[in-house]
Amino acid sequence: MGPIPPHCRSLAIDFHAMTRAITSTFVVLLLAAGLLLIGYSRWTAHVAGGDAALADGRLDQALAEYKLAEARFDAVPAVRQLAADEYARVVANHLTALYRLKRYDEVIDLAQKAPAAASPSFWSGSAFFQKAIVEEQPEARLGWLGRAEEEFRKAIEAAPDDWDTKYDFELTTRLAAELRKQPKTPPKQMMQLLRPPQPGPKTPRRVG
Repeated sequence: MGPIPPHCRSLAIDFHAMTRAITSTFVVLLLAAGLLLIGYSRWTAHVAGGDAALADGRLDQALAEYKLAEARFDAVPAVRQLAADEYARVVANHLTALYRLKRYDEVIDLAQKAPAAASPSFWSGSAFFQKAIVEEQPEARLGWLGRAEEEFRKAIEAAPDDWDTKYDFELTTRLAAELRKQPKTPPKQMMQLLRPPQPGPKTPRRVG
């Protein structure tokens, strides 16, 4: 077998050089991806902390963790856009914790700036409803119910197949209609307005 022509040796050298360059680039990319994953995991540590606290019922701790997580997302809008689903989930859990703590005004405030994927109208509607059923003043009570009805309507428009929200909307609408007829009903008796009327005692037949 004769010697390899010079131009063939040049092609072989170029091929090996290109292979090494591609391999090096691939390794660098893998390393960078690994570092990004580690960095993102540390960056979202407050999300994991909030989820664990919420699952355990440590609501105040969950709130603190979710606030820190949201602050990080808000500080880097590009990351918030890239991880939009995760950000929405964090806000939804934040709303859940606030609602379970009965901090309804804070639920309403957070819902106003929450992403649509966090179901803000459902949460604000639920908060307005809870404010209504303990309100002593008839006019204010109807006002809260009206706001709840409006928010539940928006929630249905955003999620037409959500039967729980439809039920809440119908219940709120019915209660508001009954309260307009009987506005002075005490708060503790409000939910009784939703009960169907009971039939009265039958008149006994005369015998003979």
